[in-house]
Amino acid sequence: MTQAADNFWVFGYGSLIWNPDFPYERREIAQLSGWARSFCMRSIHHRGTPEHPGLVLALDQNPTATCNGVGFLVPPQHQMVTLALLRERELISSAYLEEWLPIRLQSGEQVLALTYVIDRNHVQYCGALSLSQQADILATATGQRGHNRDYLAATAHHLQALGIEDPDLTWLWQEVEASKG
Repeated sequence: MTQAADNFWVFGYGSLIWNPDFPYERREIAQLSGWARSFCMRSIHHRGTPEHPGLVLALDQNPTATCNGVGFLVPPQHQMVTLALLRERELISSAYLEEWLPIRLQSGEQVLALTYVIDRNHVQYCGALSLSQQADILATATGQRGHNRDYLAATAHHLQALGIEDPDLTWLWQEVEASKG
């Protein structure tokens, strides 16, 4: 496993996959063990409001889970700016924790990657919601960055385009689409 000044990786599992918003020199499918992609964080800024919270994806610790996403290698000259941008974007309400976790790239290489995971002690954590409850929220919430269903759709489409299967996310997308009826 490597991490050096010239080896700054970021692990994307949700909107970072389709909107990294930072320069990278390499992008590769990657896998993170011990964590599950989940709509377990209430969004009161980006995809909802304090009065009507939406949901955003987070990594919820689960020793038997594996999350497939994307590893981004950030060029050395962009590392400090990228770190600042990611902190501004991801740490808006302190519900995420910033961690350096080992990911396995599709090429077989294992690297440490900057990864944002849910703080289960934060008030925005909602890991006990059923898929049906999640679908109801995702279908109706809206925040500063738009409709919650659009966030779900973009993530589902990009995972599909990358060949990454996520049965829960696929079910949620189908359910939300059907509710538009």
